[in-house]
This record gives sequence, C-alpha cells and structure tokens, in this order.
Amino acid sequence: MALPGPSVSSTALVTGASSGIGAVIARELAARGHSVTLVARREERLRSLASEIESEHGVTATALACDLAAQESRNGLESEIRGLGRSVEVLVNNAGFGSRGQFVSNDPGRMRDMVRLNVEAVVDMTSRFLPSMAGRGRGAVVNVASLAAFQPLPGSAIYAASKSFVLSFSEAIHTELRGSGVTVTAVCPGPVKTEFVQAAGMAGVEHDTPDLIWMSAEEVGRQAVTGTEQGKRVVVPGTLNRAQSLLGQHTPRALGLPIFGRIWESATSRGSLEP
Repeated sequence: MALPGPSVSSTALVTGASSGIGAVIARELAARGHSVTLVARREERLRSLASEIESEHGVTATALACDLAAQESRNGLESEIRGLGRSVEVLVNNAGFGSRGQFVSNDPGRMRDMVRLNVEAVVDMTSRFLPSMAGRGRGAVVNVASLAAFQPLPGSAIYAASKSFVLSFSEAIHTELRGSGVTVTAVCPGPVKTEFVQAAGMAGVEHDTPDLIWMSAEEVGRQAVTGTEQGKRVVVPGTLNRAQSLLGQHTPRALGLPIFGRIWESATSRGSLEP
C-alpha cells in the first residue's frame, strides 16, 4: 500500500486538524495505528481531539498550536516536531480558507493571507518534510485542494486559483516521485458541511442548495485516506463531483466562465451567502 505502515518512530502530521476534514483524516490515520501530530490555531480543540484519539485508538496524539500562515510559526513548528523525536512519514496539508466576493471589492489583506496559507504554507511544509521521506524511501503527502481547482471561479478568484496551484503542484510531484516509495495525493472535495462554509462568509448556503451536492466531512476524510492507501494521484470524492471536475477541465473557458459566474452570482443574490 502507498500509505506507509505505522511505526513507533514516526508520526502523521495533520494541519487544520481542529475540525472538519482534518479531524476526520486524523482519526482515520489513528484508526490504522498511526501516531498523529495535530496542528491548528485553536489549541483547546486540538487537545480535546488528541485526548479522544488516544482514548479510542491507543496511539500517541500530540497537539501543537500554530498559525501556519506565518513563516516564523512554521519554523517553530518544525523545531517542536523535531523535539518529539519522531519522523514525519505522513503529511496532510489541510489548513486553508476561502472567501467569496468580487476581487476588486475584497479585503486585500485577507486575499494575501489566503495565498500565504493555501499556497505558501503548503509548499513550505512539503519542502520541510518530503525530502526526508524520499531519503527513507517511504512516506505520503496528502494535499487538500478543492473541486474549485478544476476551473476559474468568478466570485472566488483567489480561492480557486490557490487550489488550482495545490492540484498542479501535487500532480507534478507525484509524478517526480514515481518508484521512490513516496506518494503525493491531491484531494479535491466539493461542498462539505464544515465550519469552512461559515469562515468563507457562506453561512446559510447549505440550506439553499440541494442535499445531493453536499458531502459530510466523514465521507471526504475516509475517501482521502483510502485514496492515499491506493497511491492515487488525485481523489475527487463523490460521483457528482467527479463529473463536475471533468466538466470544469474540458469545458471551453469562453463558455464555462460565464456559466460558473452566473451560478455563483445566483447563489449570492438569493441571500444564501452572508455579506
């Protein structure tokens, strides 16, 4: 299997682990015997999850609070992990956030922060831990992208572009590492009922859209780990989402951009998204 087996000297590092998809992936890895290192800004939630995981699965779960958007915080995080005396053999880059609205009217600082977390932190964290995996000939990196990665998204231009970067980055490195014993998997979920929706200013949208398009964090997390075990390059959870990813890849931009823009504008005009 592409996911390395657990060992007493290794840990699975999961960012954005305090809730949602990150928390589910951490639990799935722990259920397979992996010790886990949980990273997010909310230390209290991390400690609660770490306690649950240790009680349920009998593995070591360590909570490390960190603002991954800041370079100095990532430097400190690496030092803390080194101090644990465990090698990172599974890295899950899940931390990220989104935002809606026209680019010209969005907060420039928030847009820069999005790029720092969604793009820069993914590259930085991968560069810190992937070379050692390659040197050992075992390891797995899971980068959580989005269904938005498959096409430009008017109304969420920076978010879609950042996730497109994560997808392209992951696919290229997956190919570079072929035969090395290390895999890189991009996970591209569609709409998921998590706190991400509220953080992106989209509270209420789940009540105004069909249940058919929504997936639970549990479903996405399970498919992410299963796909990683299978050594997949890309995992798109859900049949409808896989169809939409193909549509996004193969629809001519001149046709697709106005359609995606109208869909997004329609959701906003119905009052389903917060201002």
